[in-house]
Amino acid sequence: MTTHKVGYFVGSLSAKSINRTLATALTRLAPPTLEFQEIPIRDLPLYNHDFDADYPPEGRALKDAIASVDAILFVTPEYNRSIPGALKNAIDWASRPWGTNSFTHKPSAVIGTSPGKIGTAVAQQSLRSVLSFCNSPQMNAPEAYIQFAPGLFGDDGEVTDPTTEKFLSDFMADFADFIGRVLAALPQER
Repeated sequence: MTTHKVGYFVGSLSAKSINRTLATALTRLAPPTLEFQEIPIRDLPLYNHDFDADYPPEGRALKDAIASVDAILFVTPEYNRSIPGALKNAIDWASRPWGTNSFTHKPSAVIGTSPGKIGTAVAQQSLRSVLSFCNSPQMNAPEAYIQFAPGLFGDDGEVTDPTTEKFLSDFMADFADFIGRVLAALPQER
């Protein structure tokens, strides 16, 4: 049984983010063939082309973290019908300088939760467009737009609704299968 390392981004910088709670639930529900590590984005300065000649330590650490994993999971809220600025900033750092895009051939999946009925659907579409440009193969189905309700998740990542728990468990099993297919078909740069 092959184990794959998955790095995950939480698009919100809030320590009490409902998307951070969702990320905890996802890592708990994932098949044992997936190992997880969060890729932090909080301390990244704003990306600026002037840094391309001499990347700061935070930018190098981000690129090293992405290089050390087999796949990426994006767990993000929706801010103003798009992705949070901190997440876009991290993607900009990881995809630069030109010719050193960390997302090339790196399998990815996108999920998010919000109190609204469309559960981050617009943010996910925005993120998918960015990831397409970054040449990251994306798991396009199932799509996962989770409407958050108080009590849906426990602090430890326990999902209190059996239907939601089953959906998230299946989502992670599908992601594990997707990673295996992509890694078998595309060369990975390390």
